[in-house]
Amino acid sequence: MNPTASLSVPPRRTRRIVLLSLAILGLASAVFVVRRPLMMSAPMCAAGRWHGCFDTFNGVVLMTLVTLPLAALVVWALARVRRAAGVTSAWTWRKSLAEVGMVHGTVPFLWLTMMPGGGAGIVPARVSLVPLRDLVTMGPLGIVGNLLVFASLGFFAPMRFAAPASLPRILALGAGCSVLVETAQYVLRLDRVSSVDDVLVNAAGAVLAALASRRWWRTAAQAPSDRSRPAPAPAG
Repeated sequence: MNPTASLSVPPRRTRRIVLLSLAILGLASAVFVVRRPLMMSAPMCAAGRWHGCFDTFNGVVLMTLVTLPLAALVVWALARVRRAAGVTSAWTWRKSLAEVGMVHGTVPFLWLTMMPGGGAGIVPARVSLVPLRDLVTMGPLGIVGNLLVFASLGFFAPMRFAAPASLPRILALGAGCSVLVETAQYVLRLDRVSSVDDVLVNAAGAVLAALASRRWWRTAAQAPSDRSRPAPAPAG
């Protein structure tokens, strides 16, 4: 064994700490950039007022960031419950993170997508079925927002479940969920345009996020079941 070669590769725990530190630093940098618009909704959210907090983009984003520690606590609790139940798989923490990540990263964007406009219930429902026609009018923020709607679902779902662990299935999952959202917008007359371009961009965002996590979900699909196995009986 070459001791020099072993020293050149950092321990797995060290790599995890570095990646976690980089993730925290990136999140903190993003929050610093958008701190002013987020702080505009802080008084309303702190007072528990609906108007100005839960019905605005800034308020929903702020509450999503504020509840991150709670989400982390839920991840820890789920992992502890699995450990107490005798689950000893190395995927215990990763599966718990995937479960919480799918919910915490998707629900706020669904909330924003289903937020009614000023003419909700008054103006007739509108639908746009011509591909790429609305894409040019979305603007950079609109495109990024649509990419993020089901990004968490695409990132975490194949890490947690083996069934969607392929890019075509993630594409179908993202498109199917987006069709449901667009249909709900049309049926509920939320003063929003139900557009095929939204479906295309939402599905693309799920696939791109799945590509980012492919290193883990491909391994997760091949990992053994996390059910505890009974110890083999002694010979003799």
